[in-house]
Amino acid sequence: MEKNPTLIVVAAALVDAEGRVLLQQRSAGRQLAGLWEFPGGKVEPGEKPEAALIRELREELGIETEEACIAPATFASAPLDGRHLLLLLYICRKWKGNPEPLDAAALRWVRPNQMFGLPMPPADIPLIGLLDALI
Repeated sequence: MEKNPTLIVVAAALVDAEGRVLLQQRSAGRQLAGLWEFPGGKVEPGEKPEAALIRELREELGIETEEACIAPATFASAPLDGRHLLLLLYICRKWKGNPEPLDAAALRWVRPNQMFGLPMPPADIPLIGLLDALI
């Protein structure tokens, strides 16, 4: 078995017209329950990160977007349960549909500087400052 395998995860900073970003709250009973995070998820074997993000946004929020509407922004790298997490964050300003919490306890639109006051997963926290500068 591979030592310290890398887990690639994609996430989206969905940005609305007011410069707010959508966060979702992890459901009870899940790892990191109650924390606020960027929507997204694992990249499946053989799947492109962009295709994984489009799929995850459909599954988690019920919205549709396309590759031309997502732009790579930054990444985070952190240990996670004996593996290594590589989190790729994309910015998305254009999608179809209204986001709904299909796989989360709640959704919240916040400005990046408000994220510092929310409990978030350790890998997400280093992304906030750069996201604030980009929006």
